[in-house]
Amino acid sequence: MKILYWLPRILAILFILFISMFALDVLGEPQWFLALLIHLIPSYILIALTILSWKFPLPGGLAFIALGILLLVLSHFEPLIISIPVIVIGALFLVSKYALERNSKA
Repeated sequence: MKILYWLPRILAILFILFISMFALDVLGEPQWFLALLIHLIPSYILIALTILSWKFPLPGGLAFIALGILLLVLSHFEPLIISIPVIVIGALFLVSKYALERNSKA
């Protein structure tokens, strides 16, 4: 059952790295450092959600799912490559919480 514990955490970290790569296109700009900080705001939000989910899987998983649905609605259901992984990671946090609870009772 360790795979259920680590899978959402590893996927969340990999997704943060994936999203952060899109911010690197500002390195040629004159004020690249400020632009980089601004373009990394989605990564900061995902890092905060990952930390929350790591300690509290239920509210964190629900927050990931809510963020994924919010991204879908606000973007008129276009960037599925961004919102679907967020929803899946949230669902995996919920599954890991309930699987670990069930496993500890047995």
